[in-house]
Amino acid sequence: MTFTTRFAPSPTGPLHLGHAYSALLAHDMAQARNGMFLLRIEDTDIDRARPEWEAQILDDLHWLGLSWPQPVLRQSDHLQRYNAALTQLAERGLVFPCSCSRGDIRAALSAPQEGAPLPPAYPGTCRNRPMSTRKPGDALRLNLDAALAGIAMPLSYRETGTRSPGLRRITAAYLRATTGDAVLGRKDTQTVSYVLASVLDDAAQGITHVVRGADLIEITALQVLLQHLMGLPTPLYHHHRLIRDDQGKRLAKRDDARAIATYRAQGHSPADIRRMLGL
Repeated sequence: MTFTTRFAPSPTGPLHLGHAYSALLAHDMAQARNGMFLLRIEDTDIDRARPEWEAQILDDLHWLGLSWPQPVLRQSDHLQRYNAALTQLAERGLVFPCSCSRGDIRAALSAPQEGAPLPPAYPGTCRNRPMSTRKPGDALRLNLDAALAGIAMPLSYRETGTRSPGLRRITAAYLRATTGDAVLGRKDTQTVSYVLASVLDDAAQGITHVVRGADLIEITALQVLLQHLMGLPTPLYHHHRLIRDDQGKRLAKRDDARAIATYRAQGHSPADIRRMLGL
């Protein structure tokens, strides 16, 4: 198979040095193996995604010297496909409706952030609710016990990044402790979780190597489980080091001082950015 990587930014703010490192690393890895580098726009966060941020992202990536095949996969164009996957899981008895804690549900739909506290284990309040009781505003949660009942454990995936490279095993106990009955979506708003959408898109785009920051390593077990449940291939994962500020904190989109647009305005070149990142 062709070595295929992707960079998948969310258009909710400017690209910063951390994004540039991830995009450049994925691009360089693909080029070194005569492979393919793809771009995906993860814009399912309808409250925060903005077309002007997407335009800035594309411009910054082109300025960095990156290119990719067209058309770009834009997640907002594929909501029906994501919801079809949720429907199939529901028909198999693997999800249930949940009306608990709207704030926690909203947070669970997004990609995790380094330093954010892990949510408390879901107590199973709504686990026995049938789908026929689903109401507007309910989330759809994975029934982890039902999911594990149909899969030979442990699962595994291969990690090639600097943090514990090698074959990583995923036990049922680990999934219960770290994942639980994860939120997968809200069908009334056609909103799916980052975890589910990225799994479906990696398969649809033929991604063989997922290159991303080490802050996302903890969700990999859930993604591998979803791949097995839906009969999708498991790519290799390469979780790379994070780019941090002077206080050691991971860069975030609010760090405008380290935004690529700021460096461009100051007269820096793409080669300067590569030197700053150690590439």
